[in-house]
Amino acid sequence: MQANFQGIASGTTHDESRARALLHRLIIFCIFALAVSAPHSIAATQFFWATGLALWAARLCSRHARRELHRTPLDYALLGFFALTVVSSFFSYEPEVSIGKLRGASLFTIAYLVAQNVRTPHMARKLALVVIASCMINVGYTFIERALGRGVKIYAMRADSPLRSARIQEGDTLLAVDGRTIRGIEDLERALREPTAAPARVQIYRYEWIGTLDVPRTTLNGGSAEERLGIAHWGRGRDWRAAGFYGHYATYAEVLQLIASLALGLLVSAQQRAEARRWRLPLALALAGLLGALFLTVTRASWLAFLLSGFVVIAVGTMSRRAVLVMLAAALLIAPVGLRFLQQKRNVGFFDRRDGSIQWRETVYREGFDLLISRPRHLLVGIGMDSIKRHWREWGLFDQGRLPIGHMHSTPLQLALERGLPTLAVWLVLIALYARMLWRLLRDRKLDDWRDHGIVLGALGGLAGFFASGLVHYNLGDSEVAMVFYLIMGIALVIERESRTHLELSASNR
Repeated sequence: MQANFQGIASGTTHDESRARALLHRLIIFCIFALAVSAPHSIAATQFFWATGLALWAARLCSRHARRELHRTPLDYALLGFFALTVVSSFFSYEPEVSIGKLRGASLFTIAYLVAQNVRTPHMARKLALVVIASCMINVGYTFIERALGRGVKIYAMRADSPLRSARIQEGDTLLAVDGRTIRGIEDLERALREPTAAPARVQIYRYEWIGTLDVPRTTLNGGSAEERLGIAHWGRGRDWRAAGFYGHYATYAEVLQLIASLALGLLVSAQQRAEARRWRLPLALALAGLLGALFLTVTRASWLAFLLSGFVVIAVGTMSRRAVLVMLAAALLIAPVGLRFLQQKRNVGFFDRRDGSIQWRETVYREGFDLLISRPRHLLVGIGMDSIKRHWREWGLFDQGRLPIGHMHSTPLQLALERGLPTLAVWLVLIALYARMLWRLLRDRKLDDWRDHGIVLGALGGLAGFFASGLVHYNLGDSEVAMVFYLIMGIALVIERESRTHLELSASNR
């Protein structure tokens, strides 16, 4: 009888162990699928994130699995930041809206999903390389799309061109007509000849503006399509700002900055280790592609963010004054090219007070700060996430609605206004603790494996760039950016845990 009971107990334990192992494998699959999806798709990334969390929750129902949990140096700051966000949501002017936004605020759990389930540095290294390799898919797409071009860009029109009456100008790129993509001048000419009284709806791209103009349909006489339309010179459009598979160039630029920093950290580390020689060329090519795509986003803040990240990575990774000076010289040589490209694609200078985006920021900064200090409640718990979208008229924001309704274009200001100054303070503490953790890993623990060193180095550079860009972009509010940021944080936490465990074992064996 006793033997039977022991057998049953043993069988149950064995079954539980197999279930835990199966759940762990599924969680790891979700983490790697998340890493593959993160540079491309918010929907797929959030699906694998949510699935991984659900599987992890199921696994934690086992007492044995709960004993495997590890503390991290960021626990108090991460959990405190989220807790204060929850409090501000309940005190929001629009609680149901702000509580609904907690899903986005809970993206920090990606760091825990990775840190608590990726058990070895070897797996963490693979995860970092998967992120970089996956991002090269949209980088390749960006270059192919740019090479092929899109629409019809008009370089010169005759004075009698029927397009002028619709306010179409030289330099405009015609993208679609009546909802159909334009692949050549014949598509436009065919649409304008259709026998209907309704004007043709022509979508155009003009610098940073995409709009739709009504072009009257008319009888077009003459020879070729160009002659009938009065177009002297045209070509394929290549003026748009690269956005990868995302819907916005700023989002893509921020993600590229984080992943390019990771690639640069690995490359700098590989340059210093003989055993990493075979990785140098692939990493250099990946970095070149990432930076090329970042250049094509024409996003000034992200350009400067990566420049800062590069200085951090090279200064900390090489401890060489010569390397820093070489990078500074390279930046000075490249700067005129960037300024020229910026002028061509956006018709603005780097610090151009006439630029609408700079004027927009100056306006919302002033309005947001005035709203923040207008009531003690706002200073303590904020106005609540996304309550701006229902109360902007009441508060007179966005120049009384003359500017696009959105956010404050600054992570610190947005956090303070929506969630209160205590939440902003905890966020700044989190950034400082994360930076200190990465710094100590690089300086104090002397990571043996070049990939661990490179990942931590890239994470530190990416953090510097992320924080700097966040001063003028609300990049934490971009779910795609936040997911990549927390994914890299989770990988760094795995390396920190294994490094700390190794030190503790070494100390105990002395």
